[in-house]
Amino acid sequence: MPQKVALHTLGCKLNFSETSSIGNEFLIRGFDIVDFNRSLSSSEEKTDVYVFNTCTVTENAEKECRQLVRRALRQNPDAFIIVTGCYAQLRPEEISRINGVDVVLGSKEKFKLFSLVESFEKRNFSCIYVSPTEQLNDFGHAHSTDADNRTRAYFKIQDGCDYKCSFCTIPLARGKSRSLDPEQAISEFKTLINSGYKEIILTGVNVGDYGNSYNINLYELLLRMVDVPGKFRIRISSIEPNLLSDDIINLTAENEKMCNHFHIPLQSGSPKILKSMQRRYKVENYAELIHKAKSSIKDLGIGVDVIVGYPGETEEDFQKTYNLLKELPVSYLHVFTYSERPNTKAIGLKDKIDVYERRKRNNMLRILSEKKKYFFYQSMKGKELEVLFEFENAAGIIKGFSSNYVRVSNKFDEKLINEFTRIKITEASYNSCSGVVNPINENIELVA
Repeated sequence: MPQKVALHTLGCKLNFSETSSIGNEFLIRGFDIVDFNRSLSSSEEKTDVYVFNTCTVTENAEKECRQLVRRALRQNPDAFIIVTGCYAQLRPEEISRINGVDVVLGSKEKFKLFSLVESFEKRNFSCIYVSPTEQLNDFGHAHSTDADNRTRAYFKIQDGCDYKCSFCTIPLARGKSRSLDPEQAISEFKTLINSGYKEIILTGVNVGDYGNSYNINLYELLLRMVDVPGKFRIRISSIEPNLLSDDIINLTAENEKMCNHFHIPLQSGSPKILKSMQRRYKVENYAELIHKAKSSIKDLGIGVDVIVGYPGETEEDFQKTYNLLKELPVSYLHVFTYSERPNTKAIGLKDKIDVYERRKRNNMLRILSEKKKYFFYQSMKGKELEVLFEFENAAGIIKGFSSNYVRVSNKFDEKLINEFTRIKITEASYNSCSGVVNPINENIELVA
């Protein structure tokens, strides 16, 4: 019987692309990949190896990692436990002290797993393989593979970050900004398209910084990608506001292969807090960018990252953030509660915000996000969206995303899987839209 492995990703879309590549290495070597959640709940899915690809953006992400490791070991005390990712890079000794962890792999070592780990036999001690941050100069290739069975592929084109945001540990965990060679990027992009993926999500720590060592920028790479033959679309996972150029906005407006959706971090709507965070734009610049993009691109969906409870954030500062987001034509928010991260500038700042107050502000913005999303979904009624439906059959329902990142549900029909389908939206709720199906592919014959 082949050994079984379960993989779990915490954190960003970049981590998802890397987890998939790690999973593919297990597939190549004859392992069966088991659904992680099933492995924790079903005795029939006894799993031999667990791989946790971790995040360190918040304290909660690290706490979740520790809890999941313990759950996996309760299910199978003999399981071989591998922990990698940003948390592993920054605090390997802390992870190695978790009872039952066998191997800790840093950001560089995750791509050398099988050269470092010769046997997956349970051991009585933890092995740590972590290079210093200054040695994180390799580019670990990563994209979706057969290991994660997706219709939408995550494709890593950039890694590391040269920014010095006061709250962030990612430059310490990932190293300096570096990019995938442009020729290799186009080659791997074509491979994903030829493999049947219909949506490619470009991932990285700072995607907009792509190409800084190759005399090429993200816009120029996108021009080459949209020129590749085929029916597909490209989504940028997240892009800093100072790097979202007019060229990228205009390309998105003019070319249907570009998703009409951006995720643009704000972090704070208070000029004072934004400056303390050492962000590279001003509040007024951000607002102008949102309005420009929204007026240029039809039905544009915009997501926003925002942090609450940063040191020195007064009630007035928070209200500035709240009021700005309330007025801006954005679609949804990703709200993060500030947590103290070791070795960051912000951890030494005074005027810490009470934890209860941080949670209160987080809740207020989450409610605002729900209202924004509901309003955006309601505005889609009567419009025709192009939806890419996914594999999962959830109680007779199939779900997918439109180009502008609207979640759309429909009665399950396997002919819709991984096909672009026009849906005229007739119903909208807080979580999804639904409507009348009009297939784009002439070969699809839908059941009534």
